[in-house]
Amino acid sequence: MKVQLQQLRYFVSVAELRHFTRAAEQLGVSQPTLSKQIHTLEATLGAPLFDRSRGSVVLTTAGETLLPLARRVVADADTARNAVQEVVGLRRGRVRLGATPSLCTSLVPLVLRDFHERHPDIELHVDEGGSQDLVAELVAHTLDLALIVEPARGTDPALETVPVLRESLVVASVEPLSERITLADLRDTPLVMFRTGYDLRDTTLEACRRAGFTPRYAVEGGEMDAVLAFVEAGLGVALVPSMALVNRPLLHAAPLVAPGVHRTISLAQRRESVLPHAAQAMRATLLDHVAAGPLPVGVQAF
Repeated sequence: MKVQLQQLRYFVSVAELRHFTRAAEQLGVSQPTLSKQIHTLEATLGAPLFDRSRGSVVLTTAGETLLPLARRVVADADTARNAVQEVVGLRRGRVRLGATPSLCTSLVPLVLRDFHERHPDIELHVDEGGSQDLVAELVAHTLDLALIVEPARGTDPALETVPVLRESLVVASVEPLSERITLADLRDTPLVMFRTGYDLRDTTLEACRRAGFTPRYAVEGGEMDAVLAFVEAGLGVALVPSMALVNRPLLHAAPLVAPGVHRTISLAQRRESVLPHAAQAMRATLLDHVAAGPLPVGVQAF
């Protein structure tokens, strides 16, 4: 037979109160039940724990030896239970969310605000990066969730994704462009191009290929902030998500005429993993926020 946690809890209560009846009342059990569990514990350990011969409850030498150990086990069990309940009850925990740069400066801050208002004690960790990097982090278990651009070739089979947003790309420039611009109109316009491996680079090159031309670069390399700064410096124009220009008053956004260029933003997580409670709450908050709106210009919810 094995020593049970409940038996140790009963033993500690009797040892501290020196009274079986009061211990039973404190524990919310009947005295016969309490006595039976103590007898079972004594039989398992092979030694009496209390001396009841003098009309009072006195610890034996074995009982005195067991008491500090039992107290420690009961305390550790209570600590473990409380810690788990705090996580389940969202009073503790951490969420690791990844997102592309354009979303980190537009949608994500609003979602984090909503989440923090509901769960102020949850630690928030945000990783900003390109979709390919975020996918690698999800697979490596360093992120719980990520807002990624859904690639045309499909996502990693280890991931499960749900489409969240349909985002229009616009032409960012210092000087206003024509109100009716097509991608083909940029055939002779120098482009500021994202670095290799950045999802917007692939999107731009594929869109230009479909329009029948290979773009000419004014400058190449960098991620969102760098590319927008290069455009602000007058080096060229760039094809960017409309949300990326929300806090860029120096830049103009020229929408592309239909069919335009669009991309799908999906919420991704590992397929075979159960999300921690805090991450489940973040997922629900994000989807609720998108469904409730309003969303930036050029962005539609699925």
